[in-house]
Amino acid sequence: MNDKKQYAKVPSSRLSRLAKLGSLATKVASSIVAEGAKQLAAGHRPKMSELILTPTNVKRVADQLADLRGAAMKVGQLLSMDGGDLLPPQLTELLSRLQANAKPMPISQLNHSLEQQWGCDWQQQFSQFSFYPIAAASIGQVHKATTQDGRLLALKIQYPGINKSIDSDVNNVAMLLNISGLVPKQIDISELLNEEKKQLHAEADYLLEAQYVKQYRQLLASDTRYVLPNIADDLTTEHILAMTFVGGIDVDKLVDQPQTVRDHVIELAFSLMFREVFEFRLVQTDPNFANYRYDIETQQLVLLDFGATRVYSEVIAEGYRQLMTGAVIDDQPQMLAALKQIGFFSQPIEPQAQQALLALCLQACEPLRYQGKYDFGQSNMMRRIRDVGSQLSMKQGYWHTPPADAVFLHRKLGGLYLLAAKLKARVDIHKIFLSHIIE
Repeated sequence: MNDKKQYAKVPSSRLSRLAKLGSLATKVASSIVAEGAKQLAAGHRPKMSELILTPTNVKRVADQLADLRGAAMKVGQLLSMDGGDLLPPQLTELLSRLQANAKPMPISQLNHSLEQQWGCDWQQQFSQFSFYPIAAASIGQVHKATTQDGRLLALKIQYPGINKSIDSDVNNVAMLLNISGLVPKQIDISELLNEEKKQLHAEADYLLEAQYVKQYRQLLASDTRYVLPNIADDLTTEHILAMTFVGGIDVDKLVDQPQTVRDHVIELAFSLMFREVFEFRLVQTDPNFANYRYDIETQQLVLLDFGATRVYSEVIAEGYRQLMTGAVIDDQPQMLAALKQIGFFSQPIEPQAQQALLALCLQACEPLRYQGKYDFGQSNMMRRIRDVGSQLSMKQGYWHTPPADAVFLHRKLGGLYLLAAKLKARVDIHKIFLSHIIE
């Protein structure tokens, strides 16, 4: 990090985290009363949403969730990705900025965590250790260090108490969002939040993530287009993930690079995703741009984070193969059969809702259907997807029913679309897709 953010102690007990959220709710409520009185005195009759989403309240929510980090912050990021235009624009923008707003924990708290994991003499293992993190996110922060035997490492160190506060955090944030009215009442996010709890428990297990890194290294061993770190097993624990440090440029910082560079990054990202779904049946589902870097000299995509890795069954993987193929050849009966195989119609659904879901899939598969280089920079596809999704959820009440496997895979695909749009990439996704489904 070039601009050093101020330190903030991570509240580690459930009571302290609940108190933080409680004080936030009180401050937001007080602000609503004061702002409402001011506007009424001026002759205006404001809507509740206008009172809640004042710049002051938006900043309060963002700052408090950033201080809490952990699941509280992850829920915000989740809703910003999956809410689309269902959430007020100010709230979506607030939640999407949370990842960048994480503050590092104080050195004293960091040292205490390291002593718990490695013992009081932990510093003797290193010839150099940077106490200020090179990255700080929702569940942990990353430090650069050199071991006594000369290994340059990136150490992902989990915030204290995060793994024990996941369920209560998710419940407390959901309660805050419901009470405040920040999430419309007609949107049921309970299933989504339950799945997020399961996913977060897996992400907080760094020994599990280490196994996924090793598995991906094996799966991609013969594909020199990708670079992954090595796990340092001697320093890895349940709450510290030690990996070899890998360089490169953050992918979202490539906006000023030549078109060929930006296109190549997106080609590699989509090629990997299709292999993950159809070949590996193992998908890293976190769409965060910070999970990828690019080495301009070697033209390799660097893969960094595997905490949100999810195993997909052959039935689901084949369902997506049929769904995407059906979209490409415009076979809607095949698409409907595939959606059923994936698990979309496990609940009763009206014919118009079924057609709306089909329309949503066709919109989402537009880059696959387009023959030639799809211009993500000029496309308004994401806006159209959100419009169709909004209609589906608000009119048919179907937003909360997609199966968990679909939610996480769609989040990954949406993240790649957003990255492609940010980089203004022009890529033949149709050609890449066909190369992965034709044996």
